[in-house]
Amino acid sequence: MTVADRTEQALREAMERLFAGRPERTDGKLSKNNLWREAGVSRATMNRATAVLAEWDARAAASPAATHQRRRDEEITDLRRRLRKGNEERRELQGRVDAAATVIATLLTENAALREQMAARSATVVPIRSGTTRW
Repeated sequence: MTVADRTEQALREAMERLFAGRPERTDGKLSKNNLWREAGVSRATMNRATAVLAEWDARAAASPAATHQRRRDEEITDLRRRLRKGNEERRELQGRVDAAATVIATLLTENAALREQMAARSATVVPIRSGTTRW
């Protein structure tokens, strides 16, 4: 089932306005939702206009907006990959920091214990007198 010539013409005119950046009823984004709204027809009616939809798909795929969308999607994908990598590196470095903190805490404890041992020992120094040696 196809649509009436008048409906197809309304869809084609709406398509031209959208691609030209001169929408009358929508925000101008290149979407099928805007196409049927811009044409003033129902979504179901637009879906029956297969020739118009095929032309829409071909033109939308080649449009600067679609190229921009693809670039933006690729950039988002790359940024997500870099974020995952950064998070992995951060986790690895955090593990190293935690291990170093454990070693430092152990060394501080051992150092404090050694200082206590040294303080507890008698540290009396007996001078050796010159000239008198007893062996």
